[in-house]
Amino acid sequence: MSERETKVRTPLFPLYSWVSALLPIFNRQKKSDVTHLIQAIWDQTGTPQNPIDWTEPDKWIEERLNGSHAKLARRIWEESGQLVNPRHIYGSYLFINSYDLLNINHDGTYEISDVGHAFLKGDAATLQRLDDAEGILKLLAILATKKQAKRGDLLPEWTEYLQTYSKYTTSSTFKDTLTRRMANLVDRKLVNREGNAYDITETGLRYLNKVAPAEIDAKRDVLVAMDQYNTIQREALRESLSSMHPYQFEHLIRELLEAIGYEDVTVTKESGDKGVDVVATVQFGITTITEVVQVKRTPKSSIGRPILDQLRGALPYHHAIRGTLITLGTVSKGAKDAALFPGAAPITLIDGDMLLDMLIEHEVGIKRREITMFEVDVGYFDRLAQEKSREGIPLTDA
Repeated sequence: MSERETKVRTPLFPLYSWVSALLPIFNRQKKSDVTHLIQAIWDQTGTPQNPIDWTEPDKWIEERLNGSHAKLARRIWEESGQLVNPRHIYGSYLFINSYDLLNINHDGTYEISDVGHAFLKGDAATLQRLDDAEGILKLLAILATKKQAKRGDLLPEWTEYLQTYSKYTTSSTFKDTLTRRMANLVDRKLVNREGNAYDITETGLRYLNKVAPAEIDAKRDVLVAMDQYNTIQREALRESLSSMHPYQFEHLIRELLEAIGYEDVTVTKESGDKGVDVVATVQFGITTITEVVQVKRTPKSSIGRPILDQLRGALPYHHAIRGTLITLGTVSKGAKDAALFPGAAPITLIDGDMLLDMLIEHEVGIKRREITMFEVDVGYFDRLAQEKSREGIPLTDA
C-alpha cells in the first residue's frame, strides 16, 4: 500500500442498528467484561459433527453462560429489544473501538464519546466519515450505475477498490466484506433487496448525491443511458416474437435449446404431434434423456392447467420422461402448482420474462455490442509510487 488512506478496515462489519443498540448497553460497563464475554462465547466452538445452535439466546444464555457473562449477555439481548444476538457482537465491538465511539475511563469502564453521541443522533458528518472509511459510499456509487444488480455483478468493481484501498487480498474476504456492507445498506434503507438482487433506493441516491456527487455524475449518466437503451431493445425483442408466425417461433426455440446445450433438437410436424412442438435430448451425467417442449407464442395468453396436463400426457408417445412449457405470456397458479406434482413427470415452466432473459443471455435474436469506457487506474499510480520509493527515487518536483 502507498500512503493512500487504508479503507474498509472493519472485519465482520456490523449493522449500524446493532451498534446503536450496543453503545448505551456498553456505557459504564467495564471493557474487560465485554471482552471476556466475547471470549467465553468464542471458546464454545462445537464440532462439525455436533455444531452449537446460537439462534435462540433465551435458551443458550442460560445453558452456556453463568455469572457476569450471563448477566451481560441477557442485557444485550433484552435491552436491544432482541435485536442483537450476543453471539454476534464481535464485529460491532471492533467497529466501536476502531472509530472511538466509546472512551475508556481510568477505572476501565466505557463511556460514550462525543463521536459516539454524534453517531447515535445520526449526525450526517459523522455517518459520512464512517461510510467513506468503510467503503459504503463506494458501494452506493457502484450500485447507482446499475438498475438492479446481484452481488456477483458488484464484486469486480468492489474487488478493484479493495485492492487499491484496503489490506484485503483474498477472494473470500472480498466477498465477505461486500456481503456485510450490503446488509448494512439494506438495514438503513439506502438499498432495496428483492431476492438476490439489489437496487439503490431514492433515499440512497439522495444521500450519495449529497455526500459524493463526483462519484456518480458522468459514469452514471452513460450507464443509465445504456440501461434505458437495453430496456427498449428488450421490449422490441418481445414485439418481434409476438408478431412471428407460430412455426417460426418454434424454430427460434429450437435454436435457443441448441445454444443452451440440447442435442438432436427437432421441430415436430404441425399436426399429429400430440401437442408437442419440439423434441430434444439432453445429457445428465452419463444418462441421455428425451425432453418434449410445447410452445405458446401469444404474449397475452396464460398457460393453464389443461395445457400442462396435455403435455404431460404426451410424454409416453415421445418416450420422454419430462417436458417444458414455454410461453411468451404468463403461467397460471394452477399450472405452477401442478408442474412438480409428487409422483408425476416434472414439467418446467418458462414464462415470457424468463424466455427473454434466456434469449438475451444466449444471444438468440439479440446481438451483443461492446462499448469501451476508459477510467484512470488509480492503483497503477500508487504501485508506481511505491516502486520509486523503494528505489530511493525522490517523488517531489525538482
